[in-house]
Amino acid sequence: MKSLGWERPDFVYVTGDAYVDHSSFGHAIISRVLEAHGYKVAILPQPDWRDERVIREFGRPRLGFLVTAGNMDSMVNHYTVSKKRRNADAYTPGGVAGKRPDYATIVYCNLIKRAYKNVPVIIGGIEASLRRLAHYDYWSGKLKRSILLDSGADLLIYGMGEHAVVEIADALDSGLSVKDITFVRGTVYKTRETEGVYEGIELPDYASMCSDKLKYAESFNIQYQNTDPVLAGPLIESYGEKRYVVQNPPALPLTTPELDDIYELPYMRTYHPSYNKAGGVPAIEEIKFSLTSSRGCFGGCSFCALTFHQGRIVQCRSHESLLREAEQMTKEPDFKGYIHDVGGPTANFRRPACDKQLEHGACPHKQCLFPEPCKNLVADHKDYVELLQKLRKLPGVKKVFVRSGIRFDYVLADKNDSFLRELCKYHISGQLRVAPEHVADAVLKRMGKPENAVYERFTKKFERINKALKREQYLVPYLMSSHPGSGLKEAVTLAEYIRDLGYMPEQVQDFYPTPSTISTCMYYTGVDPRNMEKVYVPANPHEKAMQRALIQYRRPENYELVKEALHKAGRTDLIGFDKKCLIPPRPIKRAKKSKGKGL
Repeated sequence: MKSLGWERPDFVYVTGDAYVDHSSFGHAIISRVLEAHGYKVAILPQPDWRDERVIREFGRPRLGFLVTAGNMDSMVNHYTVSKKRRNADAYTPGGVAGKRPDYATIVYCNLIKRAYKNVPVIIGGIEASLRRLAHYDYWSGKLKRSILLDSGADLLIYGMGEHAVVEIADALDSGLSVKDITFVRGTVYKTRETEGVYEGIELPDYASMCSDKLKYAESFNIQYQNTDPVLAGPLIESYGEKRYVVQNPPALPLTTPELDDIYELPYMRTYHPSYNKAGGVPAIEEIKFSLTSSRGCFGGCSFCALTFHQGRIVQCRSHESLLREAEQMTKEPDFKGYIHDVGGPTANFRRPACDKQLEHGACPHKQCLFPEPCKNLVADHKDYVELLQKLRKLPGVKKVFVRSGIRFDYVLADKNDSFLRELCKYHISGQLRVAPEHVADAVLKRMGKPENAVYERFTKKFERINKALKREQYLVPYLMSSHPGSGLKEAVTLAEYIRDLGYMPEQVQDFYPTPSTISTCMYYTGVDPRNMEKVYVPANPHEKAMQRALIQYRRPENYELVKEALHKAGRTDLIGFDKKCLIPPRPIKRAKKSKGKGL
């Protein structure tokens, strides 16, 4: 601040992450966007929330505080699905855990409110975005209020906030009170009256949702149908005694020139040099030489919050912008010739699902790919293939990887095989990670994933193309246990599939009920909010342990759990010595080696 001649900043940006000035970090994008519009932003990373003096480090900002928990929800960052404390944090210098508090957004805001009176506080980022209305909180086991109320913040930005934060900054700069900023898309605000909310949609009130879980399922379904910037209306959630939280419609999608401008701002592309002694920030390693080519996802997986955060309309950067960034990478001293990824939420989505979406919005009552591809879907990889070809030809680039995941059903919907052929020939190295998640159709239906037969068709095509290319490459499937809809019967079906595959997954993801996903709503309410059908929920920790053990049935430490699961599922036919069996009738005790000579 002194070297720049600043008397005070316009905004102090408090973040739960270390300061990494790279476009994969939300605080870097928002601060650079504000800077480009003439605002002064001071970044306060990972402040000690136990010391009120720390929040005063930059003094009282002219316009307000911006607060984010970081690139992850702080509770997901801190705890495993079994609610055990994680021992590392990739977003902290040296990977050290414990540098941010639980429920970081709330804690930081309370700290600010104690230190400064009447200073606007605006919250954003993934934690605020997905907790913007009443939500189920897995770690406390309760339905929580909007984070806007619990944090005491004045305004909440949800989704990708570039448009909203500049509009708010301009409004504050013009002298408008933060309490009067109720008109910005992509924001949530508090109010005592709702008469001025045009065509507002009333959600079930908080008290009724607390007493009746089905009311929450009803509310969630209304929210889910109002995530599109073209079709969504304002949502009103009542907290009694003339206290309301109002969600404005989502921000409009960014155009390609706008995205290009944002990603070509003068980022330093690394962590702050003060972190060098600690060994840097681990999270930079994978993304430093990766390219973000798109935003948004029309995949519609039930366990994913992208619909609520980035929306379903895919927005893309131009080839020219991506090539300029790639050329910049090649000039960095530690670049070894490998671009680690070119993608986004789903790598092979490089355009909106159909030509109608930009004008008419994404259909609120049906999905683009589920249960099968929509007749209006435009499945075309030509643009992505051309982009990858251009990147491969850049001087200094040895290989371009695609690692952010592909939708195999979208690949199959494309009648042209050129993308899959190019992917196998140039952009993977022995293995391709894909996410069928499960093989039981009853579970896949709840996940919003295609039937298992679709994945089987993809595996055959993948094998056929690799055979033609004379490549020995394999699919590595991501699998999930204990998702709503999965009982022991379905878990055994998955175990049999793994047996026949001849592949034992090293890592298995238990379903994690994170805020604002359809799957989390199912987990909490026991119904699918889209149709209010009852759904079996494996919530008992012991049953979840059995389902997880079945996926890794060969591990000796899982024997008793697998045996118990097979008995309970009525599948004792899988206990024996036949090649189709999962485990023997009893653990095989190996004879101890004798220490005597000649034996």
